[in-house]
Amino acid sequence: MREIRAIIRPEKLNEVLKKLEEVGHPGVTVYQVEGHGRQSGLVEQFRGREFRLDLLPKLEIRVVCRTEEVENILSAISQAARTGEIGDGKIFVYEVLDALRIRSGERGEAAI
Repeated sequence: MREIRAIIRPEKLNEVLKKLEEVGHPGVTVYQVEGHGRQSGLVEQFRGREFRLDLLPKLEIRVVCRTEEVENILSAISQAARTGEIGDGKIFVYEVLDALRIRSGERGEAAI
């Protein structure tokens, strides 16, 4: 099993969720996060004064899936989240050792 964590632009969430549903994986967890990488923030003006936003709002999507589903899910997320501009985000893949469905007690892949 694998966990996929994708950091994306907030405005791309609906497109990513739709694409994940199309590839048969509607189950996700979404977190509101802030950060920056090469984009390194924005400079804005308010009432004639300039100020810098170092941390930009992003969303983190987490998906746990079977190992053989990883490539389809990575492709779906990257296609839906891509704008071609700096700040589109990143995707990370982690190994999941076990899973437990609380309601039924199912374990491993049966729990996801």
